[in-house]
Amino acid sequence: MNSLSTYFLLGISLAAPIGPVKATLLNTGIKNGFFHAWFFGIGAIVTDIVYMFMVYFGVGQFIDSPYMRIFLWSFGFFVLMYTGIENLLTINNISMDPKFRKIVRLRHSLLAGILMAFLNPLTILFWLGIYGSILVSGGGEISGIETVIISIAILLGIALVDFLMAFFSSSSRNLLSTSVLKAVSFISSLCMIGFGIYFGFQAFHALF
Repeated sequence: MNSLSTYFLLGISLAAPIGPVKATLLNTGIKNGFFHAWFFGIGAIVTDIVYMFMVYFGVGQFIDSPYMRIFLWSFGFFVLMYTGIENLLTINNISMDPKFRKIVRLRHSLLAGILMAFLNPLTILFWLGIYGSILVSGGGEISGIETVIISIAILLGIALVDFLMAFFSSSSRNLLSTSVLKAVSFISSLCMIGFGIYFGFQAFHALF
């Protein structure tokens, strides 16, 4: 088994790229503050853990079936398009004054993170590819305890990135002007819509 720092750095490198989940996390931090963004990230990590279990026990092959992928591509399209467009329509509601912040319960942010990550087809493909390859790389020599330790190291790396993104996106409310925050929110919303369109094309090609 490689050193734990290797798997920790792997988790960081895997979580760093801005995808639909990270774009939503940044938007959540800008609009609703640190704890909402952090809970959103925790929700996404919960989904990661579920998928890790699925891959470990072989259930991931079912999730990667053609019909299931069409389902995930389609729902991912609708969720991302809806979220991205809603953020664009409410972008003028971003304010530096906390009293104008949209009131959202933390559990809603947690559930949003779970839903967004679960309906992201790239998530299961990612875990099938990366985590699956880690499990087979040892040629059956990796024990159950080692698998748990490796998984925790990867998840800690992912959690660190989510924590930093939640911190910096929420802190930017106090460091940046409202116009800059709106610009960042606008760009992240376009990223969501872009990924939504991509998911829609994938669903279309899978169907036809």
